[in-house]
Amino acid sequence: MKISFSKIEIPSSGAVVVGVYEDRKLTPTAAQLDKQAKGAIERALAASRFKGKPDDILTVLAPSGLEASRIVLIGLGKPGALDAVGVQALGGRLAASLANTGEAAVAVAVDDGTDQKLATAEQAANLAYGARLRSYRFDKYRTTEKPEAKPSLKKLTVMCSDPNAAKKAYDPLQRIGDGVFFTRDLVSEPANVIYPETLAQEAQKLSELGVKVEILGEKKMRELGMGALLGVGQGSERESQLVIMQWEGAPDARNKAPVAFVGKGVTFDTGGISIKPAAGMEEMKWDMGGAGAVIGAMHALAARKAKANVVGIAGLVENMPSGTAQRPGDVVKSMSGQTIEVINTDAEGRLVLADALWYCRDRFKPQAMVDLATLTGAIMVSLGREHAGLFSNNDALAERLLAAGKAVTEPLWRMPLGEAYDKIINSDIADMKNVGNRWGGSITAAQFLQRFVKDTPWAHLDIAGMAWSEKDTAVVPKGATAYGVRLLDRFVADNYEEK
Repeated sequence: MKISFSKIEIPSSGAVVVGVYEDRKLTPTAAQLDKQAKGAIERALAASRFKGKPDDILTVLAPSGLEASRIVLIGLGKPGALDAVGVQALGGRLAASLANTGEAAVAVAVDDGTDQKLATAEQAANLAYGARLRSYRFDKYRTTEKPEAKPSLKKLTVMCSDPNAAKKAYDPLQRIGDGVFFTRDLVSEPANVIYPETLAQEAQKLSELGVKVEILGEKKMRELGMGALLGVGQGSERESQLVIMQWEGAPDARNKAPVAFVGKGVTFDTGGISIKPAAGMEEMKWDMGGAGAVIGAMHALAARKAKANVVGIAGLVENMPSGTAQRPGDVVKSMSGQTIEVINTDAEGRLVLADALWYCRDRFKPQAMVDLATLTGAIMVSLGREHAGLFSNNDALAERLLAAGKAVTEPLWRMPLGEAYDKIINSDIADMKNVGNRWGGSITAAQFLQRFVKDTPWAHLDIAGMAWSEKDTAVVPKGATAYGVRLLDRFVADNYEEK
């Protein structure tokens, strides 16, 4: 969908969208349209249940006195009440409601107002951003889809008093959206298309944006002693990979430690010898959602030229059962030198992260380190699909992440860590085992990871319930969500970026 900005002018074709406040108070452009349409808007409002609340949408077809094909009324709530998130949601709902109406072009009027939380240009930019996020569609494999089933909306024009300022405000949001779409594409792809080598190749494309990308194969990882990560992938014909991405957007702070993101990238998870049930196993293509989010976040940061130094690490493996697969009861030695008894081969993500976290900490000595992983079903039992779990050894870091998640509607909920939980993963024959008992599974998984970060400020985001959605939301269509991309970008912008 092409997005542009212009001055407010009633279009001569297509749909025109105007706002209505609570209690059916018309915005200036809505009032102007109503006058030209000989009172059609007021009559439509009187005959409907539309009250002007943010979820309200009402369409007036083929209005008399206008060349526009339809007028769409969107509720704005109370004057001045909408913040950036609210405006984005408005844009998303608008894009969804018009996507399949047959309209190819729509113009949206964003009027100036009083006591606004956002300047008009910022409102216009965020409305466009929300519409773009919601417009995502992964349809590359739909070869027989009928034209009438495809979205008709191709062009969105956002009209406001200062279109140049709106375009300037939209540019960085568009770059973040590019990162979101990149991640959604990666997570949506089937496992015969995206596997460790090809996902590493996709990450390599970030070099076009100025990101330094290195890819380590199994030979190099074996030399480094990454027995935990390599053990997970040893049953697959696909070679495991470690991707290192460096964005140096603050060259004057070159000697300052970067902030680091580490992602779990299990491109397909059968569970290995501890094989998963067949029902729903096809969904395990998105078990690389953490790595996908890290790659997308690095894309967003580089594309908008973030003034920060950031490192992204992605541990990429395929967990398959075969004659060479890791067995329950095996003991592996991690890069840290610590040994791990593998009780369950389906608790593989933490083994990948163990070596990726240690490598990141050891090489880059980051000032903060955040990992993202579709790690446990237990976190979904605890939090459903409304929040990702947040575990951290640093209160200040946790608060920064909570704030960033709230700001972009990618919510987190902090979970506990503690010595009592840590003791549960002690092993009788090794330094630790990769699972505990049936209780507190997401917590013991986090405790396992904590053993590989030492005193580095660290946070673990268990995004198992958030990487894929079974329903549409305001700015996220059903399917791959790219959860974490916007959160990490905001986290960097608010806390680590030079102003």
